Amino acid sequence: MSKVIVIGAGPAGMMAALQAAKKHEVILLDGNERIGKKLFITGKGRCNVTNAKDISEFFEYISGNPHFLYSSLYSFTNDDTMNFFEGEGIKLKVERGDRVFPESDKSSDIIRGLSNALSRTKVKIRLNSKVTNVKFKDKKITALEINNDEILSGDYFIIATGGATYPLTGSKGEGQKFANMLGHNIIPLTPALVPIEVKDAKTKELMGLSLKNVEVTIKENNKAIIYKNFGEMLFTHFGVSGPLILSGSRFIKKGKNYSLHIDLKPALNLGELDKRIQKDFSKYLNKDFKNSLDELLPQKLIPMVIEMARISENKKVNEITKEERKNLVNVIKNLTFDIKGLRPLDEGIVTAGGVDIKEIDPSTMKSRIIDNLSFAGEVMDVDAFTGGYNVQIAFSTGFISGSNI
Repeated sequence: MSKVIVIGAGPAGMMAALQAAKKHEVILLDGNERIGKKLFITGKGRCNVTNAKDISEFFEYISGNPHFLYSSLYSFTNDDTMNFFEGEGIKLKVERGDRVFPESDKSSDIIRGLSNALSRTKVKIRLNSKVTNVKFKDKKITALEINNDEILSGDYFIIATGGATYPLTGSKGEGQKFANMLGHNIIPLTPALVPIEVKDAKTKELMGLSLKNVEVTIKENNKAIIYKNFGEMLFTHFGVSGPLILSGSRFIKKGKNYSLHIDLKPALNLGELDKRIQKDFSKYLNKDFKNSLDELLPQKLIPMVIEMARISENKKVNEITKEERKNLVNVIKNLTFDIKGLRPLDEGIVTAGGVDIKEIDPSTMKSRIIDNLSFAGEVMDVDAFTGGYNVQIAFSTGFISGSNI
């Protein structure tokens, strides 16, 4: 029996500790005052714990090194995750997009299930225990320095410290710094799922407006489509956010020009939308144009659409020309904003970059550089879109790292 020390009590670290504890003495370290601090706020506090799609479909939703994750995702699948929590008495439900949540809508239930399992397997949890240094010799870690004043030795180590987003939850990229100190190459950390800033300051007037069932397209140089998807988005004080936007942000690179295009009525083609508008106009022939769009668009959005369509808001509906109506249709089908850039890394949901996967064995998560070290979760250069995929990656890589000591 070896003494295994797991650094980081997020989903990856907790699952790694659970598996390692089947054969070894395990100490689970975390610098926070409680386990699963980032997990507690995922899914707006509801915890989107995995996705119910067939596991073979997951790879389409993994933007960062999907092939590296084949072994781990097939070793511990989304079905295994759901069975694990239901076995702990946590009832689950499947929502739109096959997202899986606890039936209670409380992330605390997911953490309770993990906590109960850790207690049952006699994992020793040490909170408020921040790793401040790693000591190593001859391709082996010998000990960790805790809180700058304690030396903790062990036989095997797993780094599962997460990325560099949500720094208030303890994810500050420190695991990547330790890995680099041990000789690992680190792919630069960038926000993978993060809100987008736009250049048009008028979007501030739309702050808080949520749009459902819209289609978002992101273009490079206003030509090449780099991202296109259907779903929900949200206007903010700096630009846009929401599931559609967060996923699209993964494709935006520094130093390039991008534009955001929103189809407000993707279910209707240009001709169908024109007929719909004519139908609405027939009800309001003698009204001002600004009062004719209430059934078609959210109230908050109408002034901007009118301005972009270049039609006087006080013009009578019966005076609007066919050409002006065509402009209105084009704006509704292609509401366009120039993208300024991405919000900072600490506002991201997931981190792209991390420990170079070329230096990790995908079948065991063991380091190819340090003999008694493995990795799990977001500390590595792996990331996926929203929808429960990232949490599943954490559980799967945690499972395989803890099982192969």
